[in-house]
Amino acid sequence: MSEDIRLQVSHISKTFGITKALKDVSFNINKGEVHALIGENGSGKSTLTNMLTGIYPMESGTFTLDGVQIHPKNQVDANNLGVSIIVQELGTLSGLTVAENIFLGHEDRFMKFGFRNTHAMNAEADRLLQRYGFNNIKASNMVDDYNFEDRKLVEIVKATYFNPKIVVIDETTTALSQEGREVLYKQMEAIRAAGNTVIFISHDLPEVIAKSQTITILRDGVYIDTIKSADVTEDQLKKLMVGREVTGDYYRSDYGEKISEEVVLSVRHVTVPGIIEDVSFDLHKGEILGFGGLSESGMHEVGKAIFGASYDREGEVKLQDGTAINDIPTAIKHSVAYTSKDRDNESVVINQSIRDNVALPSLDRLTYGSSRFLSWPRIKEFAQKFAHEMSVKMVNTDQFVSELSGGNKQKVVLARWIGRGSDIVVLDSPTRGIDIKVKQDIYQLMNRMRQEGKSIIMISEELMELIGMCDRIIIMKDGKISGEAPRSRELDENSLISMMV
Repeated sequence: MSEDIRLQVSHISKTFGITKALKDVSFNINKGEVHALIGENGSGKSTLTNMLTGIYPMESGTFTLDGVQIHPKNQVDANNLGVSIIVQELGTLSGLTVAENIFLGHEDRFMKFGFRNTHAMNAEADRLLQRYGFNNIKASNMVDDYNFEDRKLVEIVKATYFNPKIVVIDETTTALSQEGREVLYKQMEAIRAAGNTVIFISHDLPEVIAKSQTITILRDGVYIDTIKSADVTEDQLKKLMVGREVTGDYYRSDYGEKISEEVVLSVRHVTVPGIIEDVSFDLHKGEILGFGGLSESGMHEVGKAIFGASYDREGEVKLQDGTAINDIPTAIKHSVAYTSKDRDNESVVINQSIRDNVALPSLDRLTYGSSRFLSWPRIKEFAQKFAHEMSVKMVNTDQFVSELSGGNKQKVVLARWIGRGSDIVVLDSPTRGIDIKVKQDIYQLMNRMRQEGKSIIMISEELMELIGMCDRIIIMKDGKISGEAPRSRELDENSLISMMV
């Protein structure tokens, strides 16, 4: 074996039921490189790396690390072999402190005479956090005290502090602000400079080309090619991923359309102490209203506040007929939908079936006639219809959501609200961790909903998708509205950034 090869992936296959997630995949990954692994949702990227890091059991084929075959039984075993992962969704455990999460599975370092030295563990974790520059995170605090992004930063420490030979970064950048991304990029470069390897999974193709040295493409569980990043364009990667040219409209192409004067949602003086302050705006019929800002600007809390999910919210959220939205059941009953940025914990029931997830908000409509008894045939037919409409890649609707790729999970989230027929839809980071083709599908779906008279609030840290899709964009800064921009051909990222900083 060449001295430069860090990992040999040989004849790896994996099935879930009748679905062949990976089919005889083989390629090599070198030392001292950022090796990108790309493909559409369901192409097998996460399945492959989950097997490498002990999350999924091996089925057939081998991983050879520095000339030695490895068969990690779990993530701790993989860590001990020199392989770690930062997962796409939350990889920290609620109910534990920051330090307990960082050293999970390695607590024996702090054990003496059968007792754990918590003070020593916290001190070591604080030292690591300070070394990484995460001074706002304290080792002794419960990890639940921190937001989604800070918990991802904890995962960066957890996955890299012990100098592993391979670090898998699975769609992590989409969960981070630009500042958080720069921290991660710096860590990726440090890993590479030390002669170790990063396996980098991302759907952001410009990011892939800029931050990696080598790119491997998978499609429908099959190995397609491995190429040098410097030798390929974004359009060439799209074609390799999809198997054909990606055509059709991506963002909206219309400009100058007059927004309806009909107000379907009024938000007045909404405050969530310490997060957002005195936020007021109107949402119009058939409008896509965007919210942008830095990660800590408060824009994500605006979505929760509208849906009645912020329990200490002050101010008013009212529908056109005067109905006050103060809790989630009232929001759902009155045709308001919400998808969270934290998909696995707040938007789907991860260990339930696709059928149950799609049907859940609509159970009141899936009964026998006028009775209150649920009709299982109607539930099954309903779930099948809307999962199919969203093109969810699945064995059938009995399949657990936990077995789906990130993009297919997001399709399930959207299917449940499309099935409900919600008139007002709040989408927080709807394209996070989703491939180029599924993004296009979601944008086209949003445009159809707009044309049907439905109203959408789109919250995103991706400024280009806000510019491409929204009729108006509201920018948040330090919990307050700092500016607003109407849809325009001349609107660019710099115009929005000036309101954010």
